Amino acid sequence: MSAAPVVVVHPDKQSVADGGAARLVTALLDLQAAGRAPHVSLTGGSLGSAIIASILEVPAHTAVDWSKVSLWWGDERYLPAGDADRNDTQNDAAGLDRLGLDQANVHRVAGPDTSASAEDSAELYSAAVRASGGGEFDIMILGVGPDGHVASLFPGHPAQLTTDAIAVAVHDSPKPPPDRVSLTFECLSRSDRVWFLVAGADKAEAVRNGVEGAGPELSSAAQVRGIRETIWLVDADSATDLTS
Repeated sequence: MSAAPVVVVHPDKQSVADGGAARLVTALLDLQAAGRAPHVSLTGGSLGSAIIASILEVPAHTAVDWSKVSLWWGDERYLPAGDADRNDTQNDAAGLDRLGLDQANVHRVAGPDTSASAEDSAELYSAAVRASGGGEFDIMILGVGPDGHVASLFPGHPAQLTTDAIAVAVHDSPKPPPDRVSLTFECLSRSDRVWFLVAGADKAEAVRNGVEGAGPELSSAAQVRGIRETIWLVDADSATDLTS
């Protein structure tokens, strides 16, 4: 079973980041109060970093035991550790290292400096997910591209058709860099909560296709839903094509 999408419209991009941050802090506090050690998957892009910066502005974020939060990424550019174009590098720069995380619980995707190939990196990442409970994420945060892609699963690209796998190597990506590692649709959808963070008028069609459930040739986002909830946190500009 999966949860039908719910849309929450915010006035602007910063409000999306702030609203997502407040929602995340509240969810983490609730999960920890229930005895969970939460697993959260982060996203790249400008909103992916903006939500990190916004978390630090939420007063209640200090009540979260960040040392018991495990962090993952839905995808990563296959670049060396510390490269400015990596999602985790950008998230670090936004303030991730100020949350008091246990680095043993921060699961980064191996780049060419520590793995033989993108395929090898995908295998290593899959093994890490299996060792940590099989990929049943509590919260999966995803950005959405203007073309409807999520993580590094692009509409019409063969990598999005991968099944029976946790992570997949992506080559010839429509966006640079060409080589990436991504969680698969199957893994993304094993998340209790899936939150899409989207802003910008150029993404209005992608939001409509994702919310309305377009096919994989038009929308990768539409193929991912959470078990408990699927929420689209969007700004007013990206919500203009929605019919209701």
